[in-house]
Amino acid sequence: MSSRGPYAKGIAKRREILDVALEVVARTGCRNATNKMIAETVGLSQTGLMHYFGSREDLYVEILRARDERDAAEFVTPESGIDGFIAIISHNAQVPGLVQLYVEFSAEATIPGHPAQAFFTERLAWMRRVLVSALRDHQARGELGPHLDLEQAAGLLIGAADGAQQQWLLDRTHDMEAQLRGLWRMIRQDSWQEGDR
Repeated sequence: MSSRGPYAKGIAKRREILDVALEVVARTGCRNATNKMIAETVGLSQTGLMHYFGSREDLYVEILRARDERDAAEFVTPESGIDGFIAIISHNAQVPGLVQLYVEFSAEATIPGHPAQAFFTERLAWMRRVLVSALRDHQARGELGPHLDLEQAAGLLIGAADGAQQQWLLDRTHDMEAQLRGLWRMIRQDSWQEGDR
């Protein structure tokens, strides 16, 4: 047997578990998705499931990571710019359980030592880099004025997206996409204004 055989099978099983867990959490929410439910769907015991992830919190961090990878692949292109970012937030209305998991874990990640802290710290830095790059591209195409503080605008977009998702969990009539499009419109308009920066 090849030395890579068991390793490759382990990676494939882990991917299968994440695919199932993404669907289960998206549909039922993180509080209703049990380890037993996920384990049984992929033909494992709960102990077998934890063999691949270590803890429920680690599994949830990997679910969020996999969600980000899927969303980026589906909605973000070099040409999509900020519209790709807004499309992801709009899509989130279709996966309420994942939004719930994201909002809960992002709050808990502020607690020192929480298993999600490193993920969210890295994710925030990554999101800032991606959005600053997208804003720079918009600026290069003449869609944004020269006076825009790109770091500040990226921070505003991230904060608005997180806040919009929390508001949506409390009131499903809240339009996350409209809120972000409104902010994006204001950023574009403000970018042409000279002033105290």
